[in-house]
Amino acid sequence: MSGLGDFITSKVRVKILELFFSNPSEMYHVRGIVREIKEEINAVRRELARLESAGMVRKESRGNRVYYWLRNDYLMYGDLISMISKTTGLGSQIIQNRKKIGRPLFVMFSGRFARYKERKRDDEVDVLVVGDIVLPELATLIRVEESKRSVEINYTVMSREEFEFRKKRRDPFILSVLSGSRVMVIGDEELLVS
Repeated sequence: MSGLGDFITSKVRVKILELFFSNPSEMYHVRGIVREIKEEINAVRRELARLESAGMVRKESRGNRVYYWLRNDYLMYGDLISMISKTTGLGSQIIQNRKKIGRPLFVMFSGRFARYKERKRDDEVDVLVVGDIVLPELATLIRVEESKRSVEINYTVMSREEFEFRKKRRDPFILSVLSGSRVMVIGDEELLVS
C-alpha cells in the first residue's frame, strides 16, 4: 500500500507527521512524542527542528518542557491533511479493505472530519461513500474509527445512480456536501462534483 514513506525518506518524520495530523489541534512535548512513536529522542528532536525550520510546526517552552504543534497556515497543510487521511485511520482501512466493502467509486471525508474537528450541525455528513457497497463491512470499519475517536461518525452511502439522480435534481443534501470542504480518499474530485 502507498504511504508517506514513498516520498519522505525519514521514517521518524513520517511517524511524527502521522501523529500530529491524527489530532491537528493537539500540542505535544518531546518526550510524549518519543513515547507515542517509539523512536529515539535525538532522532525526534532532529526531525522536529527540521519541521520547525520548514515552517510546518511551532514550538513553545513551558516550564521545563518544549511543546510543538502544527501550523495550519503552513502552505502545504491542506495537502498533508489529504495525504494523511489516506494513509492512516479510516481512510487507510477503507483503501486496504476496498474489495471487502464492495466497489466504491467515491469516498469523501468532510474537511472538518479530516481535520478532527466537531461537526457544526447534526445533519452534516462526515463521510460520503458512492458505489456498490457491502454495508456491514463498511459499518465495521466505521465502528472501529468511532471507538478510536470516541465520537459518532455520520456517514452516507448511496449508489452511483442515486447520487447522479440527486445531483441532477439539485438535492439540498448533495449540494451542501459538494459545496463544503472535502478530502477525496477514493475517486477523482472533479468527477464527483461535475
